[in-house]
Amino acid sequence: MAGKFDYFVLFAEMRTGSNFVEANLNNFEGINCHGEAFNPSLIGYPNRSEILGLTLDMREDDPQRLLTTIKDYSEGLGGFRFFHDHDQRVIDDILDDPRCAKIILTRNPADSYVSWKIARATGQWKLTDGKNRKDSLAVFDEDEFIEHLTALQQFQIRILNTLQKTGQTAFYISYEDMQDVEIMNGIAKFLGVDEELEGISKELKKQNPEPIEDKVQNFDSMTNALSRLDRFNLSRTPNFEPRRGANVPDFVAAQGAPLLYMPIKGGPTDPVKKWLSKLGEDRSGLIGQFSQKSLRQWKRGNKGHRSFTMVRHPLERAHDVFCRDILEEDGAFPKIRRTLRKRYKLNIPDTPYDLAYDQDEHKQAFLGFLKWLQKNLAGQTSVRIDAHWASQAQIIQGFGTFSLPDIVIREQDAKDELSWLAAKVGIENAGYLGAEEPIGKYCLADIYDNDLEKAAQATYSKDYMIFGFDRWRED
Repeated sequence: MAGKFDYFVLFAEMRTGSNFVEANLNNFEGINCHGEAFNPSLIGYPNRSEILGLTLDMREDDPQRLLTTIKDYSEGLGGFRFFHDHDQRVIDDILDDPRCAKIILTRNPADSYVSWKIARATGQWKLTDGKNRKDSLAVFDEDEFIEHLTALQQFQIRILNTLQKTGQTAFYISYEDMQDVEIMNGIAKFLGVDEELEGISKELKKQNPEPIEDKVQNFDSMTNALSRLDRFNLSRTPNFEPRRGANVPDFVAAQGAPLLYMPIKGGPTDPVKKWLSKLGEDRSGLIGQFSQKSLRQWKRGNKGHRSFTMVRHPLERAHDVFCRDILEEDGAFPKIRRTLRKRYKLNIPDTPYDLAYDQDEHKQAFLGFLKWLQKNLAGQTSVRIDAHWASQAQIIQGFGTFSLPDIVIREQDAKDELSWLAAKVGIENAGYLGAEEPIGKYCLADIYDNDLEKAAQATYSKDYMIFGFDRWRED
């Protein structure tokens, strides 16, 4: 198709109204949007097996092939929806290509989070008839929301920075704009399609039209948490501003001592926080939910402060993440769990406590996870690289965008080094780091062998080298 664009992408997120925008775009004869073409769990739409003749397996092997196919073989101008956790192997190709039109759909992150929580509770992700609507109240989880917001901010900043550096522009549309047919027609004009709609599609219905305070069970807790974040207020729709370091909200400081902990996901976070909360005479807990501004204020007000992070042996960290977040049915990554079972054939049981799931099966499942991690960290899978299993060296490098830790403590040295660190700020007899609650049917010691060690060293060679890790255990 002649014109200034060869194809388009609709950058959006879950519960931002992207289904509605797509439905309207597909009412233009000259536009053909193919759904979530690069969703790791599906191709285009649930229960769809292919896009323009390319299957999920074909896309997994060569995602650029699907990109080319959509560009070259769509009826009219082809495009797709793309979320922050879709296949990262094509994102640079999309962002860098001036012949790819960018449409950026945004929604107040608090609203999208609440809508997502309700959809998860009801299992209803689309509504075409109001009589079929399912009701539920969302329960706000502050830590979960911060993680959700941080991921969206990082992705929005990446898009914005690339467009700035390459001299491109995008068509921005907010959730509130979607009901305006003139704006939908404006998108078509932006795409170079000489066509107009007379009205907005009535196929999809707004699922939760009530005010946000009527949709959240613990709304007072939500407003208190958001006011501490100091990122936006609920009466307006921000565009993911201001820019903030991705990990700063996770940092915690002791109430009774000038010590700051910079956690690494997958490490001994809970025991360290418990130890930190008991420092000082008052043993009064922790200070958290920092912004860069509030953390700078804390540093200025705590002369002689020390900051630290703690790294865990890569094999032990990977096993903990596997047991805690993948093996468990209610772990942090249910979609990735399903993908690992279905697409990568990992022997993950229906329940982690299945009596038929024996020790050897656990070892083989974990070994498969390590081998998958090696591909994932190399950018060879369609699943995002999550902070729970990203290399610890890379995470600490990310800290440096704001402030590097004064000391990096290896978990096996925690007893001596935490005591030394506490003494540096005037606290003697700081106590010991407690043990983390074990999880899962089998511990690493039950299954450890050379195969697992070799797989871990191949996956996390940088962490082994940077931090001087040796074998997890000498047999």
